[in-house]
Amino acid sequence: MRQKGGINKKWTQEEKLRIVRIYYEERISQFELAKREGIAKGHLWTWIHIYQTQGEAGLRNRRKPGNKYSALHTSKKLNETERLRLELMKAEVEIERLKKGYQVKGVGVDKEYVTLNAVNTK
Repeated sequence: MRQKGGINKKWTQEEKLRIVRIYYEERISQFELAKREGIAKGHLWTWIHIYQTQGEAGLRNRRKPGNKYSALHTSKKLNETERLRLELMKAEVEIERLKKGYQVKGVGVDKEYVTLNAVNTK
């Protein structure tokens, strides 16, 4: 388990599989195994459940897609192409907002979403 303020551990597929196999081969309780391996009981329970339902492939690490424009948005030095991509992305987001029937008024903390018929949805 991680100490308060510590860094979360990233478990590889091989580590997860090794621990799940120990559970099945040694037939010890989940509590004891979690304590021995230094992992959360919830992680171990999840890994065992996934292994039972999906097999080894279920324990594979998957990356979340994330925001593909975040690097453009936070970058200070954008070339012309990147700047145009960012402007296009912002325009597409605004178009989708308008299609759904609301617009944004204000910025930052004061931002509120107002429907086009002037009803506040904040």
